[in-house]
Amino acid sequence: MNIPRTALIAVLAALAAFAVWADEKPEAGLSEVIVTTTRIPRRIADEPTRVEVIDHEELEEKVAMSPGDVAMLFNETPGLHVQTTAPGLGAANVRIQGLRGRYSQVLADGLPLYGGQTGGIGLLQIPPLDLGQVEILKGVASALYGPSALGGVINLTSRRPDGTHELLLNETSRGGSDAALWWASPRAKEGWSYSVLAGADRQTMRDVNGDGWADIPRYLRGTVRPRFYWADESGREVFLTAGAMLEDRSGGTVKDGRVPAHDPDGTPFVEAFKTQRFDVGLTGRWPISPKRTLTVRASATQREQRQTFGTDIEPTRSRTGFAEWALNGVSGRHDWVTGLAVEQDDYHNSSLPAFNFAYSVPALFLQDEFRASEALTVSASARLDHHNVYGTFFSPRLAVLWRPGGAGSPWRSRLALGTGFFAPTPITEDTEGIGLARVLPLKGVRAERARGVSADLGRLWSVGSGSVETNATVFASEIAHAVGLTDLATIPPELVNAAFPTRTLGTELLARWRSGPFTAIIAHAYVNASELAPGTLIRRTVPLNPRHTVNFTAVWEQEEIGRVGIEAFFTGRQALIENPYRTESPGYLMLVFLVQRRIGVADVFLNAENLTDRRLTRFQPLVLPAQAPDGRWTTEAWGPLDGRVINLGVRWRFGAQAHEPEEAEKAHESDEAEERERAKRP
Repeated sequence: MNIPRTALIAVLAALAAFAVWADEKPEAGLSEVIVTTTRIPRRIADEPTRVEVIDHEELEEKVAMSPGDVAMLFNETPGLHVQTTAPGLGAANVRIQGLRGRYSQVLADGLPLYGGQTGGIGLLQIPPLDLGQVEILKGVASALYGPSALGGVINLTSRRPDGTHELLLNETSRGGSDAALWWASPRAKEGWSYSVLAGADRQTMRDVNGDGWADIPRYLRGTVRPRFYWADESGREVFLTAGAMLEDRSGGTVKDGRVPAHDPDGTPFVEAFKTQRFDVGLTGRWPISPKRTLTVRASATQREQRQTFGTDIEPTRSRTGFAEWALNGVSGRHDWVTGLAVEQDDYHNSSLPAFNFAYSVPALFLQDEFRASEALTVSASARLDHHNVYGTFFSPRLAVLWRPGGAGSPWRSRLALGTGFFAPTPITEDTEGIGLARVLPLKGVRAERARGVSADLGRLWSVGSGSVETNATVFASEIAHAVGLTDLATIPPELVNAAFPTRTLGTELLARWRSGPFTAIIAHAYVNASELAPGTLIRRTVPLNPRHTVNFTAVWEQEEIGRVGIEAFFTGRQALIENPYRTESPGYLMLVFLVQRRIGVADVFLNAENLTDRRLTRFQPLVLPAQAPDGRWTTEAWGPLDGRVINLGVRWRFGAQAHEPEEAEKAHESDEAEERERAKRP
């Protein structure tokens, strides 16, 4: 595969422009953020694997923009694309660097609390108020986290207790309401501390364009998650959490609506999804010598769902169990981890038992980071998984960090390559949108195998009184035996392996400027992905992958006053299939405006989303002229359906530090310092 010439020119031009414009003297010190997704806690600047971080300050902004879920947070990150999988229910998953959403592993504090596969609805059920940091590892990561991480890992790290209490209330112009409560004990360097998140979210059904079909589904959701922390002066730590989430969601035709639209002989068509999810998680850390530490992680998740798709009803139950024992150590210039892990995934469909499966995957893993010199660090990892259905797989990974001029250099260059595998299940982007009643059970499919490579070059520049961070990335991946649902020419459709690989190639460009209260970010992502149409030898562009995306954000923020921000998002053309109205979507631009004002202990915020009112139904109908053979009544959702949305809310902070923002900031800085000290320990 050849890298597109225009992409190479763009990368070189961007770096050259900053090299000429910026002062050659680097800003004192690189980011001190600590990341843990790669198993060895490390400053992000010293991590051989590129890990992108959405920090607490940026999360604070996103909470005001979308208090109910994290979908917007992901969609505004370069290289990530939130794709709607079921327009009738609003279900969506996140694609990483052009790979389908089922390959993305979403973790909470390093645990699979949302299940082995998060699913299209699961992404919309995660509240952002209790997040402290989000870490994103793009590309094949099976060597670190097993088969579910074929496309990458998104690790949602929770806020630590800080003695504050918060109440958030929000209302939208489209009939949505959000309420969330965060309650935390004071910080405790030793002994117990805790936090609790409780939330309720409601949305009324809305037919935005008046065609009788709900563009915004109705839902009612409740969430609660307590967390408990314990630590002592010897470095021993325990983290316990439990969560419960209940949701009732429905879409399809609205009251008096029918399909086909405006047909007097048409009939109502209801889509509904009820979910109950319960989970528990544990993480423990025990130093057993000055240079050896034992860590244990375990979790269990049960998710019960009842999906209605017209006259078809599918009650299902999914269970995921996970346990891991690891030994971390330091030997000379080596930081290493070795351990055992096991994951079990069980799926039970009461109405369609032919789709039931029970997967068990024990694994051995090893990771070693070698500091060859101040300029060069090499990380090698390998994992051996034994899948009870698909066999044994070896997944190696190599990452290299080179800092020209040594540890103090402002330049960072990284190279990563690895392989992995994915165990097929009947739950894919296609079947989530149509159910399983019209699909043949899995039969004779092989495990999907992947290999990927990425290279990036970054630097931190001093520019006047501020700084500019730049990064350019080139990536490529290949998935053999990719599983897909055959097209409508095959009735009933079935899931089959492709005869030739799915190939993805792309680039990412990022520039972030900070100066006092001002921050500006501009990012561009290019993705060129192709695959065989399932069941054929015809190569096509992977549908619903924007070839180009551009994000621009500018924010002014003063802690004691508030913030003002504007954002612009351009989504390029996407290939479409089985769409009678068009074969390619148009590109579209969305604008966002946010203003937030602090008044005493309260933050009042007003957010205007999609000011240009771009929505799919301005370009084509969403509802098909006739029901598709697989049961669908809608086309793919290549763009937003809700149009312009304005939300107004207030966030009260009360508790020990609510009246002392400087003390709260010092506490946050103290937490970061503790994390840096922890990163120095094995």
